Amino acid sequence: MSSKQKPLLLVVSAPSGTGKSSLCNRLIEKFPQMVYSISCTTRAPRGNEQDGVHYHFLSEEEFSKRIASGEFLEHARVHGNRYGTLKQTVYDALAQGLDIIMDIDVQGAKQIRLACAALADDDIIKQSLVDIFIAPPSMEELRRRLCGRSTDSAEVIEKRMRNAADEMKHQSYYQYTVINDIFERAADELAEIIAREHHNRW
Repeated sequence: MSSKQKPLLLVVSAPSGTGKSSLCNRLIEKFPQMVYSISCTTRAPRGNEQDGVHYHFLSEEEFSKRIASGEFLEHARVHGNRYGTLKQTVYDALAQGLDIIMDIDVQGAKQIRLACAALADDDIIKQSLVDIFIAPPSMEELRRRLCGRSTDSAEVIEKRMRNAADEMKHQSYYQYTVINDIFERAADELAEIIAREHHNRW
């Protein structure tokens, strides 16, 4: 087997307020061969967002055509807009030897697992998949963090807490769970998982 490091497809999920985005950003800083997956969406660009940089902006018709032709690894409708990850986006990154990280919800992660189960055993996406659930140290701490952001109304916080309770039920389906109690410790644990998975694929 080649001594060249095998790339990883990292699927990372967490309840809102757990610190997932900050941890993913830390991984991107730490691993120069790691990139974010660029999703497709039917929503309009916001601010300075650029097509092919922040998202691939597609029309509803184009998005539907790509669903019909089986081009998506996962897709969902969120707040009236469609979002999804093209298989080709992942294949292209992995073929370049890049680790690709997907910051995605539990339903999207489930779709990816099902899609991978249907792929051939030697498919690079199937071989590279590593899924990680980021959990808060407790629901009480999660509520404290959400309240501490001072950006959401009490109603929105309660909705996020209900969603979090549901999402926590899915963590057993992931290969790894990392508890974000102390940020630096959680970041180190994630880095150790990635190093271990690279080593195991040599």
